[in-house]
Amino acid sequence: MTLTLLSEAAAEFAEGHFGPAHSKLLKAKQLSSRATAIRELLGLTAYRLDKWDEALRELRAFRRLAGDTSHMPIEMDALRALRRPDDVHKTWELYSELGGSPATDAEARVVYGSFLIDEGQPRSAWNIVKPKRLTKDADEFERRRWYVAARAAALVGDLETARKIATALDEADAKMVGLQELRDEIAEVAARGLDE
Repeated sequence: MTLTLLSEAAAEFAEGHFGPAHSKLLKAKQLSSRATAIRELLGLTAYRLDKWDEALRELRAFRRLAGDTSHMPIEMDALRALRRPDDVHKTWELYSELGGSPATDAEARVVYGSFLIDEGQPRSAWNIVKPKRLTKDADEFERRRWYVAARAAALVGDLETARKIATALDEADAKMVGLQELRDEIAEVAARGLDE
């Protein structure tokens, strides 16, 4: 019964039917509360439904049970949505100690860097997201990091670096969502006269 519910919920999740997936996962959790796959998918489903507290609770349970840090960026994003800035900082510090895969690390930097920008700390954000090198064959998770880095660079007045990163993004993925908004943001900063 539990495996059937999990399988059905996974199929619903894959189709973007998060409400039905959530209902099935809640039933599956009642049958097997320590199953990491259930807690993980329930947390991800709750996140997609903007159920921030539940997403945070389930993903933290998954992390404790599985010893897996891969969803800590989502934990930070849920904390951002809940307007708990001190906990975002604490979760970043914990993630920095625990570490993760290259993709998880890039996403954690994207979330934390974006949070710092929202908090009016673009220089700190730059220190978190600055790219090591710009290459045309960069993975999507690296390009997402570049995007936040370009925003941070522009906001601290380093328009040359911001433009260089935006050009690299355009060369790597001209159809990237948000690329035009990034160029507009850089142009807006330039118009305010912050160019160094």
